Amino acid sequence: MRKLIGAAVLVGAFMVNIAGATAAPSTNVRLSNDNGGAGYVSAYTLATGRAYTDGILRECSIARGRQNEPAGVVDPRNASVILGSSNDYCGVFGPPGDPTTGNPAGPIWLGYYRSENAGASFQSSLVPGYPGDTSPFAALANIRTASAGDPVIAWDGHGRAFFGSESSGDPSGSPKGFGDEWVATYVNSGGGSINDGKRYVGTVTVAKGSSAAVTGKFNDKTAIEADRTGGRFDGNVYFAWSRFTGFNVSNIYFVRSTDHGATFSAPMLLTPSSGNLQDPRIDVTGNGDVYVTYDTSALKNGQPAGVQIVKSTDGGVTFSKPTQLVTYAPWEETDQSTAGGANRDCGDGIDACVAGYTFFRNVSSTDSTTDQRDHAHQYVYLVYNAAIPGTQVATGNTYGTEGGGTGSQAGTYFVRYDGATGTHTTPRLISPSRVGDQSYPAISADGGYLHTLWWDSRNDPCYSATRPIGNCADRSTVPALDVYAARSTDAGNTWTTAAKVTNVMSNGNFEQFDDRQVPFGGDYLWVSSVGSFAFSTWTDWRNTVAGSDPREAGDADLDGADVKQCRTLDPSTGTYGPDTCPHAGGLDQNIYGAVSP
Repeated sequence: MRKLIGAAVLVGAFMVNIAGATAAPSTNVRLSNDNGGAGYVSAYTLATGRAYTDGILRECSIARGRQNEPAGVVDPRNASVILGSSNDYCGVFGPPGDPTTGNPAGPIWLGYYRSENAGASFQSSLVPGYPGDTSPFAALANIRTASAGDPVIAWDGHGRAFFGSESSGDPSGSPKGFGDEWVATYVNSGGGSINDGKRYVGTVTVAKGSSAAVTGKFNDKTAIEADRTGGRFDGNVYFAWSRFTGFNVSNIYFVRSTDHGATFSAPMLLTPSSGNLQDPRIDVTGNGDVYVTYDTSALKNGQPAGVQIVKSTDGGVTFSKPTQLVTYAPWEETDQSTAGGANRDCGDGIDACVAGYTFFRNVSSTDSTTDQRDHAHQYVYLVYNAAIPGTQVATGNTYGTEGGGTGSQAGTYFVRYDGATGTHTTPRLISPSRVGDQSYPAISADGGYLHTLWWDSRNDPCYSATRPIGNCADRSTVPALDVYAARSTDAGNTWTTAAKVTNVMSNGNFEQFDDRQVPFGGDYLWVSSVGSFAFSTWTDWRNTVAGSDPREAGDADLDGADVKQCRTLDPSTGTYGPDTCPHAGGLDQNIYGAVSP
């Protein structure tokens, strides 16, 4: 296996020129401050200075809860201002329920994290409109759902910030999932650019879904961008998502706003002749053209796995037909459930898998960006992670990354697409490594600089392409995840040597979901830049408190992935009750960030 990987890396090394030295990890900063201290402050208070709080914000301030799928954007007018977000579970065990019962009661919602010192520290908050919000801003949120997630953020060039979300959950308590999409707008609150994106002015629902059944409609997988070019479409806001209408049927839809997020157009289908499409990204080139990239998954009709792209030259009014940009060998950690069927994540109890490993959902993903200040080119920069050819090996069991029984190494690839000619460069590994998998890459471009990052397990002490990240041969788990980043100043022709951004390696396999039985890390990381300055955000487990699960007779499986929890045995039934100490740190998954190369 080592020989195969080594050969592939040599090939990759000739594919891309590496320059520069690896830098020491920078200061890592916590964005989700749900551990006391300054805690969570209302968006109303942040913008107006007037006091307001509620049970959800008080709970969020001490929750030590879960956050994942981060977004973080640097203000193009003032790099001291950085806004972040995530799927924020901080209110889950708070009012209107009893926080000692361990039963979810409050909302999963979009965080709003604000820095005015270039990411040295953050104030944590929530986007208005969550259940339990009675602030004066709550009435501005036209939202019909009880939960929100998949946050994406974009700045325009005039101090406005736009937060996009997939929103579900029935406020009446039924299990129905609405699957709506909405965009929240923040404007400058006055007093200079340091107050950009500080005052919330409202939320607009841009698409309504229905039950996620086979005959229903469920909107998910969000993307957002605004035109900052100063051209004829300057200030336009663009939003896209995947609409799911049944098994293996999903397409990309798009809306635009020409009045700074106050209203949006009717949803428009971008992909009329394809299916099973996800993860759109929206990019605007310096001439105002709009590009949307998205994943294509293999189907029986011969559709390849890869990335397609569509283009608009009229500010998002119409789009070209889809073009296949690249294809690749998809990489996805999977196993067989002990209950039957395939699993993309594995843990304990009903989430246990045949091979006995514990791992979070980890699949091939893509990201794209453009440099809106580049008026000489129509370059779209794409990164994705995929299986590296030549690294395939038999796992000896039901686990695999290319189907059960076959493992492989995942690497982060870079492609530059030229919208003017419709041509693209050959896909190249950005940072070939002899060991480790790379996943959930992100990329940003501005002012002639490209910045990219990804999760990387090259420091995993138990690494093998035959096993999931952070899993040892004896089925125990160990810290194995770092974030690495690289930079290019020549449109991606060469990249600096990848630098480690994290200063603590994480164990992403802690079982914090599905009643403490399975891990989850989210579906993306984020990097944002203004010129040479870049700020990265990621999901992090350094604060998680390990423990034992009494339902497993004191961690009988010895996986080292159980978290701190408190359960009481009911002798009449022989079963354990819910976790009654959710604030003890077992759920302390956080969003961290850092200035990165």
